[in-house]
Amino acid sequence: MIAIRTLVAALVCRSRALKRDVSGTAAVIAALAFPVVIGGMGLGAETGYWYLTQRKLQHAADLSAHAAGVRKRAGDPKSQIDAAALNIALNSGMSSSLGNMLANSPPTSGIKAGDTSSLEVILTEVRPRLFSSVFSSEPVSIRARAVASIVAGSQACVLALSPAASGAVTLSGSTVVNLKGCDIASNSTAADAFLMSGSSAALSAGCASSVGGAVTTIQLKLTQCATVKTSAPVVRDPYASVVEPAAFGTCQNSNVGTPSTSTTLTPTENHPIGVKSMRFCAGLNLKGQVTFAPGLYIIENGDMTVNGGDLNATSLITLTGSGVTFYFANGGRLRLGGNAVLNLKAPTSGPFSGILFFGSRTSAGANQVVNGTSGSTLQGAVYMPGSDVLFTGNSASTGGCTQVIGRTVTFSGNSSLGSTCDNAGTKTILTSETVVLVE
Repeated sequence: MIAIRTLVAALVCRSRALKRDVSGTAAVIAALAFPVVIGGMGLGAETGYWYLTQRKLQHAADLSAHAAGVRKRAGDPKSQIDAAALNIALNSGMSSSLGNMLANSPPTSGIKAGDTSSLEVILTEVRPRLFSSVFSSEPVSIRARAVASIVAGSQACVLALSPAASGAVTLSGSTVVNLKGCDIASNSTAADAFLMSGSSAALSAGCASSVGGAVTTIQLKLTQCATVKTSAPVVRDPYASVVEPAAFGTCQNSNVGTPSTSTTLTPTENHPIGVKSMRFCAGLNLKGQVTFAPGLYIIENGDMTVNGGDLNATSLITLTGSGVTFYFANGGRLRLGGNAVLNLKAPTSGPFSGILFFGSRTSAGANQVVNGTSGSTLQGAVYMPGSDVLFTGNSASTGGCTQVIGRTVTFSGNSSLGSTCDNAGTKTILTSETVVLVE
């Protein structure tokens, strides 16, 4: 009996001891919780990794968009803009094997959607999961977007497009050039890309800019700048997208008008580009008082001249026309001089809106000469992207809007150009543009 009581007491004591012993329970709980804790730490670390990866991708997108904006500002085609954006993205951390780039100009979304002065770059990377692959087999898609805009600078009325010519913009001798309310710009990288040759050359303008260097005289007067802006950004050709017309139509007599009489030319043929046109296949020699009806005038294989091409002739000739564009191709040249009074205005709408004289882009090395008298009015662009343009004598344009764009531009006489272009149908030549990230 005593033995039984002793056994029961021992069992009760042992059960109480077991009840107080929790060391085994803690081990079990720890064993069960450890994978959860480690998994949570892993998920936290993975989340931080994805956040860091997205920030790096956003940095690459920002740099890529800015680089693309710089190329857009320079007027590069979309293929080159895209190439610049992709190159910078890859060199800024985007994976070449896991990443993808999309560039839209203009942007397709956001506050700048449809804005032609802006572009967007979208970078995406698709990466395999790490710890989170326990819960999902879908890869992680990381996206970054940046938008760059070109902020307009000043308005120019003279632009030399050559990327390397010496004296791409030249003022020679005792020339006096007065640009009313506008700038003058050279895209050449030459040390003398903007050249005032001779101590008497004088220029009055808002600002002057040169991608390369500048050689000036004390006769330089800039109202909006302290001096010429050298190492400036390339200025875009605002008419680069304008399509050249085909040499279409029946060839007309190249000799038009007689001294002291009035003659009117009227285009009647329907050009495929959508305007009335008249074609001169052996140049165009003008005499007397000639009025041009609205339309496109195509001049090939010869010069558009007055008074038989004598640039120093004294016989007065008057050329008048509104809504007209003169296109020079296949050896056609502009050689206006010989005491001509010009009252010509470009169309304000249509495929050649704002373009008064249009030289073929393939007319490399051709010399285009404008030598009018004071009191002349040229409203529109003298657009000769492949040619050297020479303003000589009294090439004055009173009031209105006159733009001069050539491979090179030289002034060798007294010239005055206006820049009141609000209703002229022209496209703006913008200098000193800056590229900024806006989204």
